[in-house]
Amino acid sequence: MFDQMKIFGASASHELARDICEYLGETTGRALIGKFPDSETRIRIEEDIRGADVYIVQSTSPPVNDNLMELLVLIDSARRASAERVTAVIPYYGYGRQDRKDEGRVPITAKLVANLIEKAGAHRVLSIDMHATQIQGFFDVPVDHLYAFPVFLKYYRQLNLERLAVSSTDVGRVRMARAYANALDADLVIIDKRRPDPESAQVASVIGSPRDKDILIVDDMISTAGSICEAARVLKDAGARDIYMGATHPILCGPSIERIDAVAPKEVVVTDTIPLRGKQGRSPIRVLSVAPLLAEAIVRIHEHRSVSAMFSNLPEER
Repeated sequence: MFDQMKIFGASASHELARDICEYLGETTGRALIGKFPDSETRIRIEEDIRGADVYIVQSTSPPVNDNLMELLVLIDSARRASAERVTAVIPYYGYGRQDRKDEGRVPITAKLVANLIEKAGAHRVLSIDMHATQIQGFFDVPVDHLYAFPVFLKYYRQLNLERLAVSSTDVGRVRMARAYANALDADLVIIDKRRPDPESAQVASVIGSPRDKDILIVDDMISTAGSICEAARVLKDAGARDIYMGATHPILCGPSIERIDAVAPKEVVVTDTIPLRGKQGRSPIRVLSVAPLLAEAIVRIHEHRSVSAMFSNLPEER
């Protein structure tokens, strides 16, 4: 169906695109990505992609608007260069938390971004651990939603933690925590959280017993780290031993590093959906690569094979 497969990496995900191509034995597509003197985004694809199956890898992470604009202009460039199909590979989908009207006179920006990506010319979207699964329904083009679960699971199994319990940062992530607990043969601890405002979180109660156990707290992202650090404090006060934090997307903005250092977790494990680029504190941060996961999905899409089959062995709770 397609003459060839081409993978391009934009500014936020250049290293990840390179790792995907290295895994596949390919080279990244050549493109000029920069800015004009007036700060407008400047894009020029520097090779022939007529009839190609094009994949543009770009997380819409901070600076969110700049990275989103790069993605849109790259998609438009590929479409106008006569690519047969353009897939937006968005490891981290920014604006994902604005997925509903939870108060009056606010936008549903996650839907607006989906409209922009489609209007730019994307035929398909590939992403990992969207903040809310219903965001897939905001698109009228196919969406392949991957989970970083198997990447984390492989690592945590190697730790061989004997007295382990898994916790989520709030009740909304209990299904994710239960999937980890089942796969790791661990106990489950549930945190009941209240959020008085978008920048802070308060824990109302703890369900389950964390006493004398190592606790793995899992979440889809660490932004300002308020939720995950408040959960860690409460669990330590309840008698937990070492705290391990795991999150797919290391946004790590605002006071996040200082908050993490203050609770001193044993380890923070994230993926390379967002590059750390100097966001290290005193607490150890380990980065796991999702390049093989994305590479396998890209090959399956290119060859018209099932992507969901990659996760056929995941626990049903996920």
